[in-house]
Amino acid sequence: MTNGIYTLANDYVYNQLVALLNSIEVNAGNVPVCVIAYNDNVEKIRDEIATRKNVTLFDNPDIFARWEEFSYKVWQSHPSAIQAWQEQGIKKFYRVGENRRYCAFDAESQFEKFIYLDADTLVLQPLEFVFQQLDKHDFVVYDFQYKDPGHIYNLSSPKLLEIFSQERIDSEIFCSGFYASKRGIFPPEQREGLLSQLNNGESDVLYMSAPNQSVLNYMRMRANVSFYNFALNLPANEATGCCVTSPHFENQDYILYDKGNRLTYLHYIGLSSKLFNQVCDGENIDFPYRDIFLHYRYLHEPEKRPQFTTKPKAYNASPSLGTRILKKLGLTG
Repeated sequence: MTNGIYTLANDYVYNQLVALLNSIEVNAGNVPVCVIAYNDNVEKIRDEIATRKNVTLFDNPDIFARWEEFSYKVWQSHPSAIQAWQEQGIKKFYRVGENRRYCAFDAESQFEKFIYLDADTLVLQPLEFVFQQLDKHDFVVYDFQYKDPGHIYNLSSPKLLEIFSQERIDSEIFCSGFYASKRGIFPPEQREGLLSQLNNGESDVLYMSAPNQSVLNYMRMRANVSFYNFALNLPANEATGCCVTSPHFENQDYILYDKGNRLTYLHYIGLSSKLFNQVCDGENIDFPYRDIFLHYRYLHEPEKRPQFTTKPKAYNASPSLGTRILKKLGLTG
């Protein structure tokens, strides 16, 4: 049986990917990692993977094509999504590359059991306990997304509570930045069944602004794939947070703790990849847990770590009055 970790990346998130790979190496041990190509822009990633014996690149056009076609059919079933995206100049459907994460479920994929992590995450402890939970359930998560269903489903859809009970909505949704599952749990015949249900009006419940996260939640819930969330099942004094938006985590030797409990992973959710690239290029922009990111990003090349000599600027600082005036006059990019 092969266990492994998937992530999704291209060269634009290269700095974040390197930090993630280093965090896995140091904190999770000898777990195979497969990087799914977000698009064709992966030359830097290919070069990086060539230096790592336990990391491979998933770049199979046939598998990509069948899952992209499935995703396209999902959104064709939606009453307004395709037209709305076309009006915005979006080709085919929004965030096409992100649907490649589904390839981990494909019967021809690499790992029998897998953990998927977004590239903007860091692993902070061994993950064997997550893989072990897959002996009992087919889908395992560790987050508090259930508190915010509005970023998963269209809560104004009258169809939503016809399909899923409020109890399920309050306890079964998850963030697609971290989840564990198994190869083959959404076989072709099941996908066809899901498409049939979506075409019968159920697609109205999907949340267009986070298409792949919404579809993945729908697929798991509608197919009744067995589910476990550590955040809901661990004792309250043992469960930890995972999001960069939580300011109270304590740093001990580049491992974060939540009220004495070691985090499983840190998700830099909501922070633009541009921000990480700017910092790696030497701009002194401060953001939550920046030192943790920089530690893992430059773990094997500390001599390349940027040395800041200016006063840090907050990542969410308001533009100066002069900048706002220039922008209003159309004199800035």
